Amino acid sequence: MRKTVLLVAAFSTMTVLLGGCASNLSGDTYSRDEARRVQTVRMGTIESLRPVQIEGTKTPIGAAAGAVVGGVGGSAIGGGRGSIVTAVIGAVAGGLLGSAAESGLTKTQGVEITVREDDGSTRAYVQQVQENEIFRVGQRVRIMTVDGTSRVSG
Repeated sequence: MRKTVLLVAAFSTMTVLLGGCASNLSGDTYSRDEARRVQTVRMGTIESLRPVQIEGTKTPIGAAAGAVVGGVGGSAIGGGRGSIVTAVIGAVAGGLLGSAAESGLTKTQGVEITVREDDGSTRAYVQQVQENEIFRVGQRVRIMTVDGTSRVSG
């Protein structure tokens, strides 16, 4: 019974930690550091759009959380030395699965927006797809840049 409670607690912790890894890469989300900073604003016209996949995060948190869950789960199997061996195997397998889970849970659909700016230059920007924002070829857009991070908005 005690091992089941530990396993549930470890799994809950892993879920919370992985949920905290997700970051928003949309055009209307700003980090705390970007707020209240002066931005450079340029105007342009969309020349092309292409769907892209933005890969998930790969921090040590997913692997560590998975290792804890796997180790606790593995230790519940067997007794004596067998319990130690299964805990180690569970921790290794859990670490690999936790890392893969983090990457899979945090990947997102993106869009590559190629813009011909009013100065004649052409640049491409990638950002997360927003449900409430639809871009179209030929649409006039604003490009806002702060500290090397750019975003496109309609």
